Amino acid sequence: MKKWRVIIRLCLICMMCTMFPTRIYSQENQNRAQQISAQIGDHAAASILLDQASGRVLYAKKENDEMKIASLTKIMTAIIAIEKGELQDLVTIQPSAVGVEGSSIYLKAGEKVPLEALVYGLMLRSGNDAATAIAQHVGGSVGGFVFLMNEKAQELGLEHTHFTNPHGLDEEKHYSSAKDLALLTQYALRNPTFQQIVKTELKTVEWPGEEWKRTLLNKNKLLKMYPFADGVKTGYTKQAKRTLVTSATKDGQQLIAVTLNDGDDWKDHMNLFDYGFQNFQLKEVVTKDQKITSTEIVNKEKKRLILVSGKPLPYPLQSSETSQVKIEPTVSYPLEKVEKNGVLVGTAKVYFEQELVGTVPLYSKFTQDPSILNSWKEVLAFLCGRMGQGD
Repeated sequence: MKKWRVIIRLCLICMMCTMFPTRIYSQENQNRAQQISAQIGDHAAASILLDQASGRVLYAKKENDEMKIASLTKIMTAIIAIEKGELQDLVTIQPSAVGVEGSSIYLKAGEKVPLEALVYGLMLRSGNDAATAIAQHVGGSVGGFVFLMNEKAQELGLEHTHFTNPHGLDEEKHYSSAKDLALLTQYALRNPTFQQIVKTELKTVEWPGEEWKRTLLNKNKLLKMYPFADGVKTGYTKQAKRTLVTSATKDGQQLIAVTLNDGDDWKDHMNLFDYGFQNFQLKEVVTKDQKITSTEIVNKEKKRLILVSGKPLPYPLQSSETSQVKIEPTVSYPLEKVEKNGVLVGTAKVYFEQELVGTVPLYSKFTQDPSILNSWKEVLAFLCGRMGQGD
């Protein structure tokens, strides 16, 4: 009887492990995040560190919590203005855009300002009046522009984001998450114009109707404090507290850091970047022309057909993680018809920890196979031996 009780208990334990693997894995991730958080000294209510090129999350804490984000909203406002507007357009400033609460670039009703100058004023000086003027010009109205913001959020798969205004002033249904903001910034940084604007420390712009030029100084102090910093946006409201998104690039690797409600954000961002650059190196998990797989096909020149990668695939890895990369080739072209090098024959999917991280094209390449060469040498040696016996 005792024996059966032991067996039943073991079965129940096995069932529990198979029923709740995600919860166990999630707890492991949380424990790891807590250890790294203590190591970094992360003071934020929510935070994330993301590799820009691959999208790999290098560190995260409560990254999906929906929170107030203050002027980080303007990342979305800027990228929509750049994509849907003409930066050389002159924007007529409406009275309702003047004197908006909070940060301002002191617009005047009726003046005509280039859209590009407004976007610089939006991202460097965090002008709420600039945000309103941009929204009215690009979206036809603030409401129309907010529709575009939420449409773009849905397009990018930002599941924990909803906008009600273009500037980020506190409203009940205006929120996002650290992860969504990292993904939004990842997308925006692919745009060269956005990238140039957010890394600008000081911008002098012509201002219609004025004899002098306006000088806009970027509020992002990390551009001076951290040698590799190259973006992105600061934020603050009474409810959101201090919010910050920054980017930094070192040795060709760009990282994105997000902190929400963080009283020591400058220091935390530098620590996050130091952690990322020290622990994760951008490695080519697949190199260009790398042999992915071999075939049984041999051409008239006795060269074997192999399939090689058409491009490299960089991915951030820790030194101990290289063995966890797996490559699965898929052939979509009849290999028996291949007669030359450089024929596109399929793709190879690259996995890290069973998650798809990229795809590379596969091309044909005929190469001298040592096994074929050795076989011919053996045949020749055999024939020479027989001929020698005949003499």
